[in-house]
Amino acid sequence: MTLLIKICGLSTPETLAAALDAGADMVGFVFFPPSPRNLFMEQARALGAQADGRALKVALSVDADDAYIDAMAAAARPDILQLHGKESPARVLELKRRTGLPVMKAIHVSERADLAACAAYEGAADRLIFDARPPKGAVLPGGNGAAFDWGVLDGVATRTPWMLSGGLDPDNVEAALARTRAAGIDVSSGVERAPGVKDVELIGRFVARARAAHARLALGSAPASA
Repeated sequence: MTLLIKICGLSTPETLAAALDAGADMVGFVFFPPSPRNLFMEQARALGAQADGRALKVALSVDADDAYIDAMAAAARPDILQLHGKESPARVLELKRRTGLPVMKAIHVSERADLAACAAYEGAADRLIFDARPPKGAVLPGGNGAAFDWGVLDGVATRTPWMLSGGLDPDNVEAALARTRAAGIDVSSGVERAPGVKDVELIGRFVARARAAHARLALGSAPASA
């Protein structure tokens, strides 16, 4: 099985090119004004065109209204919507009907009990993203560089495909894959040199290490030493 790799929060042609050249399967564009990764619609239009046909484009929003979703979809022409707020299953279904696009829904995790939310999204979301619950007082619902205890996902019971997010970086991605056997991973702050500023070398290193780790695990090899 191929590992899905998503680089989120891309905001410049150079870093988007780095993600595409490295072989990322998904590239994420953030539409959330409080975020340092937020895109304006004209930026999104240019970046969306750059990524056309090379990776799946994911447009991330947080409890956005219909007008904002419409503008975002028109600008980036995404392949997938990512909802990273408190959107209900009914809202997920509503936006799928409105846009005609599949939806990934973030589930914020800090303990096993948080996974109970998965059941409500069965049949609504096309994919789940397990992300670390934001620290108390955080403005952003994701991209905070925080990880959670990956053991919480042991035996997670959901028929919906899922990805792992939260605090991943080039140095811990192999351990994360070995612990969770995730079929997809999502990184943002872990490939940045400052909040919202992606690093071309870190992007390439993350993708390369993730691919190598996945190949070793598929062959049953032990993880490489740090």
